[in-house]
Amino acid sequence: MNKIAVSILNCNFGKLDFEVEMINHSDAEWFHLDIMDGVFVPNISFGFPLIQTVKSKACKPLDVHLMIASPDRYIKEFKAAGADWLTVHYEACTHLHRSVQNIKQEGMKAGVALNPHSPVSLLEDIVADLDLVLLMSVNPGFGGQAFIEGVYDRAARLRELLDKKGSKALIQVDGGVDTGNIARLAKAGVDVFVVGSFIFRAADPIQTIKELSIR
Repeated sequence: MNKIAVSILNCNFGKLDFEVEMINHSDAEWFHLDIMDGVFVPNISFGFPLIQTVKSKACKPLDVHLMIASPDRYIKEFKAAGADWLTVHYEACTHLHRSVQNIKQEGMKAGVALNPHSPVSLLEDIVADLDLVLLMSVNPGFGGQAFIEGVYDRAARLRELLDKKGSKALIQVDGGVDTGNIARLAKAGVDVFVVGSFIFRAADPIQTIKELSIR
């Protein structure tokens, strides 16, 4: 089955309790939280209080994706807020190996994200240390964007790299994932699928998650 990480960026924050409970009772495996600072990406999302609120109600791990500049400054705070998985962007980290080790030292799983223009070969020397690699299939900053088709080939190249290096890291894709492309992504080697607007716009979100999970 596909591992679905539901992005709460697209949920109805006025009904946050209801949305969290829906995800708790669905086939989704993770909550995905996108943190944006208006500097690294041209948008601002939410911060520690909302993460803490979700953590207090969630029955599943929190997969926190940092689209922020200088993420090392806040690693301890994200752990304290409830992050189980913490992903930083290659493009935002001057000393990526140090960032990954700092995440692991706090007891979290460490991920690295790549923007659509960044080749997967950039991670060749660090994939053995990672728990997750996130390939952006949209330009980061806003939900609901069109899917970038080139991610299929990038996922396949990343899978080859992980196998070559003996890395157990999961491959995650974020942006524009739906029932029309998830099977092809899985065939390319993707393990985890971040889905937001496609779920929350559905007439039956729980059924939609189920359909995504079994494709």
